[in-house]
Amino acid sequence: RDLQSQLEGTENRIAVARKRYIEKVAEYNKGVRYFPTNLTAKFLLHMEEKPNFTVADEKAVARPPEVKF
Repeated sequence: RDLQSQLEGTENRIAVARKRYIEKVAEYNKGVRYFPTNLTAKFLLHMEEKPNFTVADEKAVARPPEVKF
């Protein structure tokens, strides 16, 4: 039961970190894309938009991991 609890906690921490990362990338891309911050970001600092987090196989992420002893 302790292992199950730890796995659930780890999955939750990963989900929260992924959500925060996606929000920060969206915020960064918005700054690079929209006026007036795009003037300094693109032309002076040569910043480009960053790709968002994607998973190749969404079904594999939704499925809980198998644990064998």
